Amino acid sequence: MLFSSIPGLRETKERLIKAIQTNHLAHALLFHGPEGSANLAMALALATYVNCQKPEEEDACGKCDSCLKMGKLIHPDVGYTFPVPGSLISDDDNKKKVDILSPWRSFVLSSPYGNLSDWNYHNGFDGKQLNISKNAAKQIIKTLSLKSFEGGYKIMLIWFPEYMHVTAANAILKILEEPPERTLFLMVSNQPDKLLTTILSRTQKVLVRAFRDEEIKDHFIASGISTPEAAAQIAPLADGSMREAFQLADQIQDENTVKFRDWMRICFGLEINPILTMSEEFASIDKEAQKALFLTGLTVLRESLLKRSQLDGLMRTAASDRAFIENFSLKALTEEKIIRIYDLLNQAFYHLERNASAKIIFTDLSLGIARVLRNKNI
Repeated sequence: MLFSSIPGLRETKERLIKAIQTNHLAHALLFHGPEGSANLAMALALATYVNCQKPEEEDACGKCDSCLKMGKLIHPDVGYTFPVPGSLISDDDNKKKVDILSPWRSFVLSSPYGNLSDWNYHNGFDGKQLNISKNAAKQIIKTLSLKSFEGGYKIMLIWFPEYMHVTAANAILKILEEPPERTLFLMVSNQPDKLLTTILSRTQKVLVRAFRDEEIKDHFIASGISTPEAAAQIAPLADGSMREAFQLADQIQDENTVKFRDWMRICFGLEINPILTMSEEFASIDKEAQKALFLTGLTVLRESLLKRSQLDGLMRTAASDRAFIENFSLKALTEEKIIRIYDLLNQAFYHLERNASAKIIFTDLSLGIARVLRNKNI
């Protein structure tokens, strides 16, 4: 992972590179940011840069032996610790050990913005409780006690340190405070407030903010992931999460706003047969496509509220969708109706994520929206 492979976030990259070049890099860094941010990617880019054999002014070279190994996450001086089911970590050296690093490498290389649920699904852990155990902490200490294989930094990257068992966190306190020379701890967290104060006090915080809409859109267009029109629609729906953006890119289509428009017209007319037909169609598509339609609806409602408040400058939707939003917001909606439909969509999204029947959710939601749209008293 190189800094250049991370879209935007120039201010964070410059801060880290300056710290390295001026020899002010702390030995323990906590990369924290919201879900879908580049906190893991940024930590990996830093690890690549500090051990690069021919570092450039703003990035690692990407071509030396060290960079090539980091590109495959097989650098011998970089260790990884992450939450796994307790049954996979054994304190018995004679017991056959499970290879968990290979799945970790394939997961990170394919999903650098993934979350713990994605990691769980990737391995088929089937909802087992994940944590970083005391035995994992012992392995951290053992690994860092060895000398560097290639003469650079010894690095330990801990993904989701908030899942460390209390005994594990306490076990690494000493080495975290007084590590061997040229040792780096890189912690990657979404919820740093859940870490022990004793851990927090020993780290330097690096906030990795959510992506801006333009950063997501430009990245998707430059990488050929989606068309400019689709990228313009995906970016505001992702709400700063690159993970969400990639999932939407697999499912979202340029006509999603059109689908939502047609749906609202059917609801307004209380056309029962078309509602039932749409419910069948909705249930036949996969969950990410279902969520994408609901997210489109939430975005349209947000934009409609901005339009009614004459805050056009804050609107984020593509110009091609503005005509519908303007008509919908000014002719069919009031502020109260927008709020009520927004709540209904949010509730439906919540139940959809928890695997309730998609057909029942869509039918009930459609009837609820129809009641709101047709109510002349709000």
